[in-house]
Parts: sequence; C-alpha cells; structure tokens
Amino acid sequence: MSADRRHWAQINEVSFVAGMKFLFLVFRWFGRWPFRFLLYPVVLFYVLRNPRARAASRAYLDHVLPGRAGTWLMVRHFIAFAEALLDKLRVWSGKLDVGQVTRHNQQHFADQQAQGRGGLIITGHLGNVELCRALSKTRQGLKLTILVHTKHAQAFNKLLAELNPESMLNLWQVTDMSPDVAIRLAEKVNAGEFVVIAGDRVPVSPNPRVAWADFLGERAAFPVGPYVLASLLQCPTYLLFCLQRDGGYHVYYELFREQIKLPRRERDAAFAELAADYAARLAHYCRLAPLQWFNFYDFWAPPQAVTHDAPN
Repeated sequence: MSADRRHWAQINEVSFVAGMKFLFLVFRWFGRWPFRFLLYPVVLFYVLRNPRARAASRAYLDHVLPGRAGTWLMVRHFIAFAEALLDKLRVWSGKLDVGQVTRHNQQHFADQQAQGRGGLIITGHLGNVELCRALSKTRQGLKLTILVHTKHAQAFNKLLAELNPESMLNLWQVTDMSPDVAIRLAEKVNAGEFVVIAGDRVPVSPNPRVAWADFLGERAAFPVGPYVLASLLQCPTYLLFCLQRDGGYHVYYELFREQIKLPRRERDAAFAELAADYAARLAHYCRLAPLQWFNFYDFWAPPQAVTHDAPN
C-alpha cells in the first residue's frame, strides 16, 4: 500500500456512486433481489479498478479477522458497503422500515435529552450512522448537528439531496475547529442540541494533530479534535454506532465521559488515553460486525498532510 497513501479526503468515489444510483433505481422498480443480482458485477467492476481500495480492505480484514481474509471476504466487504449505501438511500426516500431498529443502552442519553440538555456524540465510519440521523427526525425534541467534511463525497450527497432535501439540513461543513465554530457549537449544546463528530478520521489539515492508539492489534492515528471539542463544550460525551445484525438495525449508545477536562500539562498523555478508549470500543463493534467498517484507505499508515481537496 506504500504506492498510494493518499489522505482519505482525496479519495474520489464518484464512479462507485454512479453505479449505486443505477442500482437504487433497479431497487425502486424491481425490488431487492434484482438489485442484488446486479450488485455483484457492479461491485466487482469497482474492486477490479481500485487496487488501493482492495489493499485497504484486505489490510483491515487481516486485522479484524486474522487468518480469514481472502478475496471472497474482501468482495463481501465491498458488497456490505454497497448495501449500506443503498440503505442510506432507502432511509431518505422513506423506504426503510424504522420499526426494524433496536436501541441498546439509551437511558442515559434519553434522560439527558428529556432534561433539555445537549451533548457531544462521537461516532465512526462503522455501520449506518445515516439511519440514526434520519431517526432523529422521528424523535420529538432531538436536534443533531453533524460535523462533516463533505467535499470528498459530493456525488453521494447530491444523490441524497435529490431523494430528500432534508438530508442536507443539519450537516455542518467543518475543516478547522476555530474559536468561532466552537462558540457556535457551544450555543447549540446549551440549547439542548447534540453535536456529532467522527472519531476515526484524521482532520483535513496540512499538519493534522493526532493521538496514537492500538486498534485491532496495531498502532493507528486518531484525531484529537473530538476531545478538544468535548473539553470546550463541557458536556457529556457519548459513543454511537448503528450496525446491521440479525435481520435488522441495532443502535448502540454508550456514555464515554460525563465530562472531559484536558490538563494544562501532559495533554498528549490525556489525548492518548482518550483515543485508546475510543479505539477499544470501535474495535469491539468492528468485531460484532466485521464487514461494516468502511474506511477504504491505509488506516494504519502515518497520516498524510492535505493542502487541497481532490476534484470530485
């Protein structure tokens, strides 16, 4: 994988999204089985044309399922990715039954919301967090602000917007956590809203600041931004993952910290501890659904600087 260690934000997924748009139309017209019949050649075409993505998938599978990673499992990994994209489209087109969703350990989160208090949610590129965002529309009083870097996924976001303009309403494009951004987010949390940020992708920055932690048996870089933000907001911090298991979706809530206070000295050690705890929980859920982690780049390589975004 040393030949191509681009930053995740420089990965262009337009060709895959174009295939998914076609497959979604097949799903709407003919149902899931014709969709799945056509899914395999579309996925195989994408996999054959993307050696970097193949290598990334195999590296991850070697970590999460040691000794079992092979070509067929890698293909299944990409098929799971395609199925997850389809379900994101189904969510915003109103064709996914939310009754199939089971929530786990949500009491603390629900109590926080009922008291009109906001918080910070750290998630990751595991499963289908899009479903949680859509479900928030059905939960009275729950408001989310999703911090994203969307430029690498413009084609897919455009497709979501075509299906339902509301899919773009609470996305907040952020590439740098400036004091102004932090103040505005604090206002949202104080008003009872929840801010959502991914904890498994390093920031889009010329000099990204990271903490190193063990993830599935090897050191990997994790962003410190979520913990800096949590220390500024001084609110409860939760972990949230949504996995497809046993024929339905399962949403897992965890209270990560009641409050995060960063010391004036030895901040690096504090970041390392927080990143290690997050990485351990992420690994736990990856093992529950090993084919549902969708970071198709060299995750264990040193983070790469980014000076501009690749065209989409």
